[in-house]
Amino acid sequence: MLLRLPTSVSEAQECMAEGAVPIGGATLVWAAWQRDGFPALAMSLRDLPEANALGPETLGSAVVLHRIDDRVPEVLRRAAGTVGTGAVRRAATVGGNIVGSSLRCLLPAALVLDARPTVLGPDRAYETDLAEVLAKRHLLLGLRWRTPVASGYRKQPAEAGGPPPLVVATAVHTDDEGRRHLRVAVRDGYEVLSESTPCDDGSAEQVVAALGRTDVGALPSGARDIVREQVAGVLASLS
Repeated sequence: MLLRLPTSVSEAQECMAEGAVPIGGATLVWAAWQRDGFPALAMSLRDLPEANALGPETLGSAVVLHRIDDRVPEVLRRAAGTVGTGAVRRAATVGGNIVGSSLRCLLPAALVLDARPTVLGPDRAYETDLAEVLAKRHLLLGLRWRTPVASGYRKQPAEAGGPPPLVVATAVHTDDEGRRHLRVAVRDGYEVLSESTPCDDGSAEQVVAALGRTDVGALPSGARDIVREQVAGVLASLS
């Protein structure tokens, strides 16, 4: 297998045109390649500057999870810190987790941040939305978002080898008119749902009631209880 390490977007596009397989941190593909055979050409973005950004409102796809620190919002930092073991977090990348993993542990955090992904197409890099990235498995370059007023994250304990643990991510944003909105994302099994509601004038119970009229209301009762606790916690942090 030949591994290419592009240092510019144009070089990465050339690799794509040659059929290079993106590998992320290779934590998800290595076992399959050992079983089924290695591709002739692979590509890592670890030397691409655009894919290594790490700041208050940006995160590159080649950033390994253990590098994600308090430069990013709490919800994203805590999501990264709960993925696998320390050894996994030192190898796994943002892009591999969001695009390549069936668990997508970072996805709820990205959704409540209303993150906008930048992807690499055959002729240009462009911004799109997370739904398109997941549906078409684009080559992710990075994420951008606006800093939330507050955010929170909770991942329930789970046994190794069992079903994916419940995840609840929350974030409060202020719009251009100064109004606050709460975004909630829940991973229940392998499915992730995301909803939002105004939260300026209502109590936590009123906000939870509003969410209950969305798909959040169809979650199992235990999951709804966790959502209620997380919503109350993130709203209380604004006081």
